[in-house]
Amino acid sequence: MFLGVSIIADRFMSSIEVITSQERQITIKKPNGEKITTTVRIWNETVSNLTLMALGSSAPEILLSVVEVCGHNFDAGELGPNTIVGSAAFNMFVIIGYCVSIIPKGETRKVKHLRVFFVTAAWSIFAYTWLYLILAVISPGIVEIWEALLTLFFFPLCVGLAYIADRRLLFYKYMYKRYRAGKQKRVIIETEGEPQLPSKVDIEMDGRMLNSNGEDFVDEAVGFDEKELDEEETRREMARILKELKQKHPEKEMEQLIELANYQVLTQQQKSRAFYRCQATRIMTGAGNVLKKHAADQAKRAVQHDFCSEVSENNFSSKIFFDPGTYQCLENCVSVALNVVRRGGDLTSTVSVDYRTEDGTANAGSDFQFTQGTVVFRPGETEKEIRIDIIDDDIFEEDEHFLVHLSNVKVVSKGVGSERHEANHAEALAGLGLPCTATVTIFDDDHAGIFTFEDPVVTVSESVGVMEVKVSRTSGARGVVAVPFKTTEGTAKGGGEDFEDTHGVLEFQNDEIIKTIQINIIDDEEYEKNKNFFLEMGEPQLLEMSERKAVLLQEVAGFVKTDTRLYGRDVYRKIQGRDRPAPSAIVNITEEGGEEVLTKKEEEERRIAEMGRPMLGEHVKLEVIIEESYEFKNTVDKLIKKTNLALLIGTNSWREQFAEAITVNAGDDDDDEECGEEKLPSCFDYVMHFLTVFWKLLFALVPPTDYWNGWACFVVSISVIGLLTALIGDLASHFGCTIGLKDSVTAVVFVALGTSVPDTFASKVAAIQDQYADASIGNVTGSNAVNVFLGIGVAWSIAAIFHHTQGQKFKVDPGTLAFSVTLFTIFAFICVAVLMYRRRPEIGGELGGPRIPKILTTCLFFSLWLMYILFSSLEAYCHIKGF
Repeated sequence: MFLGVSIIADRFMSSIEVITSQERQITIKKPNGEKITTTVRIWNETVSNLTLMALGSSAPEILLSVVEVCGHNFDAGELGPNTIVGSAAFNMFVIIGYCVSIIPKGETRKVKHLRVFFVTAAWSIFAYTWLYLILAVISPGIVEIWEALLTLFFFPLCVGLAYIADRRLLFYKYMYKRYRAGKQKRVIIETEGEPQLPSKVDIEMDGRMLNSNGEDFVDEAVGFDEKELDEEETRREMARILKELKQKHPEKEMEQLIELANYQVLTQQQKSRAFYRCQATRIMTGAGNVLKKHAADQAKRAVQHDFCSEVSENNFSSKIFFDPGTYQCLENCVSVALNVVRRGGDLTSTVSVDYRTEDGTANAGSDFQFTQGTVVFRPGETEKEIRIDIIDDDIFEEDEHFLVHLSNVKVVSKGVGSERHEANHAEALAGLGLPCTATVTIFDDDHAGIFTFEDPVVTVSESVGVMEVKVSRTSGARGVVAVPFKTTEGTAKGGGEDFEDTHGVLEFQNDEIIKTIQINIIDDEEYEKNKNFFLEMGEPQLLEMSERKAVLLQEVAGFVKTDTRLYGRDVYRKIQGRDRPAPSAIVNITEEGGEEVLTKKEEEERRIAEMGRPMLGEHVKLEVIIEESYEFKNTVDKLIKKTNLALLIGTNSWREQFAEAITVNAGDDDDDEECGEEKLPSCFDYVMHFLTVFWKLLFALVPPTDYWNGWACFVVSISVIGLLTALIGDLASHFGCTIGLKDSVTAVVFVALGTSVPDTFASKVAAIQDQYADASIGNVTGSNAVNVFLGIGVAWSIAAIFHHTQGQKFKVDPGTLAFSVTLFTIFAFICVAVLMYRRRPEIGGELGGPRIPKILTTCLFFSLWLMYILFSSLEAYCHIKGF
């Protein structure tokens, strides 16, 4: 029966995880007007832990108390209340003591939300103190209606105060956080407070402005700021993990690295109590480790995806397209060749495609010859060439372009591989691919050229390695021209930090129209990177010219003679800073007659020569923006979406639930780096599976968690838990009668132990995997308080109201229960005090620490539980006087 309760509680906790994981988008408007859209969880973590999470963890105990009262004509029973107290004792002493001991050597775990822990610990102790007061002090032996209702009212009050502590509301708003040394100079004391906020923060949710001024919603603003910081930290952590895995496994594909990173992130991610409870239950019942099972499934899907991708690429349709889609040529090139390719499909067939030119800024007849025709791909041919004639002239003009289109693809004859296809589907055997239109740009060559970058701003991914920047030479390509360039820093730093400093001179040869500058970009794999630097061009300079042109341009000094002759004249080369010619080789060009008055013809020649000088174009300073790698950012975003734990433990169909119910998986919960291979189940996994397979199949009928956002599963599961706890109550009573035990002893020893075993395994997993102690011990105190406020409060409120309507008093024997409560309260004070002492630097945290303190703490807590069991049993049999 306890196994059945554990499995249905697993379904219940799965629904709670799905419910509390729901998110909504909000827009935060900063003081500078910038809007940031982010996602926040609808449920506050503290509220969910003390309501749904605690209810899920303590549902069997709570429902046992309620069912017992309702099933005994609304009279008080011993089994339910004593199970609640016994379960609280087991949680406080055994679970926490066990968690202290299992932390790996040299490690510690501390409670992160200390304020919330103090509040829940105080309420936990107060709950049982209050229970003693209403049983033995205020109205001994009688529970009044107001006492029962007040007990129930303490539940929302406890949740509210914990929320206030978590969100720093009320008096917390007037405190600021600082750290100071204690009197003994060994303990660091943290006082509460909050960060400094801007005077105005606008919060927009679902298109509605929540607030814009004053101190209203200040706490929400803090929360959203913290949320934004948490998201940035999460992205940085995921980026770091991916980088480490890439270095460690360079042979693996990105999909494999994503799955490894996904498993590692999910393992390290802070998880809820519901997840740990589900994880522990499934390991215990042979259903397998949730995280490893998820990783193995993802690895299988990745392999299947790769296989499907390979198959899809090898389809039956040939694609005809230009490769590349853009071409450049000089005006004097005579003709330009365009490359047409055939890819995929049946290459043994014969395929034809028509082509035709179309005017752009260049006109057919004056700039190029109009051309049209058909290209035929014979069997085995994959590339063809189209030639378009270019018309040269001596008129200075801007660069121009025209288009060439492909159309009308036909399968002339089918090959062997396509014989099985029907004739009326022959057109599906081939078609146009992209690009099916080519652009041809004609560069004018009657000028030395205008030099420019293609764009004023270019954005590159930091993973590009070496970026290439094209420098275009337009409006002419006559002569040899030198163009100096250099990089300058912006927000991006040179010297190998963000990019490598680059400088030099591009030397354009005659008729050369494009040169490339290479700059090394440093990849540090930041998630969101937005830095810039600049690449500047200096004044272009003609390097080679005739003697006559040098005179016209008044370039009369610092030349060396070359072996080249142009139009029957010697060509001279301008000396550059990097050139080191012999002094005797340097030539100074001067005209005979010195400063002569130029004739009109010579002035016109000089004017034309000056117009032909190389010059800078529109974009001479290029801004280079370095952004995070698009692929890397997508990978991180993809990884973030995969880290929703609700997707791991939730289900979306009954088919999936039944498949999981009959499947045995390895339950080993050790952390392995290689998670892609699923391990075989052990003998223990098979044994536990066969013991629980009936319950698994039965509870597979519960609605999947995807229905109604988990609420359908929630309602059905809690109803089934109520039915099972009613059966457990009757079986426990019969068991006690059979072996001669009172209900109070049976409840404290056996029922409490049975209902708390899943919590023990959940806390163990949480203590080992989580970096904080909140999930393993912080929730224990909250659950103990909820046990009393709901388990006792609901049951006794119903009974007290019923007896009041009958004109009677609701009587409760204070004896054994009051004694157990008193004993537990005393021991709980000791437990909390020890945990607080363990936060001292000598030990370092509530869990783990040095070997000797760890052993002593565990022995003390186990001893407290054994003494509680012993004294409660002795009092039940009147060997010790109670109340």
